[in-house]
Amino acid sequence: MLTLATATWGSAFIAGKIAVQSFEPATVAFLRFFGAAILLFPLMWIMEKDRKRPNLRDHGLFALLGLTGIALYNICFFFATKHAPVIKSSLFIASNPVLIILLSGLFLKERITKNHIIGMAVALTGVVFIITDGHLLTLFQYGFEPIDFVLLGAVVSWAIYSVVGKVVLKKFSSVESTTYAVAYGTLFLLPFASAETSWMDIQQASITTWAAIAHMSIFVTVVSFVMYYNGIKEVGAAKASIFINVMPVSAVIMATVFLGETFTMAHGIGAAFVLTGVYIGTNAKMFQRRINKQTMKNETA
Repeated sequence: MLTLATATWGSAFIAGKIAVQSFEPATVAFLRFFGAAILLFPLMWIMEKDRKRPNLRDHGLFALLGLTGIALYNICFFFATKHAPVIKSSLFIASNPVLIILLSGLFLKERITKNHIIGMAVALTGVVFIITDGHLLTLFQYGFEPIDFVLLGAVVSWAIYSVVGKVVLKKFSSVESTTYAVAYGTLFLLPFASAETSWMDIQQASITTWAAIAHMSIFVTVVSFVMYYNGIKEVGAAKASIFINVMPVSAVIMATVFLGETFTMAHGIGAAFVLTGVYIGTNAKMFQRRINKQTMKNETA
């Protein structure tokens, strides 16, 4: 479920690239989540018959989720999609699991295991291979630029969103959490979208642009966010964050299929590293089971 959710997020790079040709970043984000909110509220009413009424503290947490994971992250993401080099932006986004694991350990007291660290390192190595096409020295060609603050903002926003989401999920379902977060995020995005977009811009947008936004609303947001939040509830924010490394792999594959880009040997090696890292990171007792088996064998002998 987490693999499918994060793989679907990879398509946001392609859909976002199409959408920002017609609209500014905040407008793309607003339209994406406004469409998602229209779908999520009926879904919540149907699926959650016995839902709890949020109190003032709950609304504060939902507002924080909307501000970080919906508004700020997506403004930064779409702005970077339009203005930053793909190599740099992909590397920044791929570093999310590092910060999520650290924040989960600090604030949620989740146990950070050796497998988490090893899996994250292996997966991140694969990501670097993919986004540099095997030319690791490419990373040093980019100096510090103002856009780095935007990319750092995206990473910090998503990390906070994931960690706060774990707190919210103790009381609310994944559908409820996603719906309220999207609602608040859409409200936060409205002033920015209103300021930068005219009615003429909306009328002149192509069918391709609207299809890209619809895809992000339905699949990248509604379906994937609910699955991701449900995954956090099942396995914890630290372990779930490792699956974010699947996103660049799917982005490369989709770029090959839909944009005609070439799938290289480096992409294949990187994908293998990512999948290996995810497997190691999500099997915390893998090495322990092997040690126990060896110990039992020695005792039997």
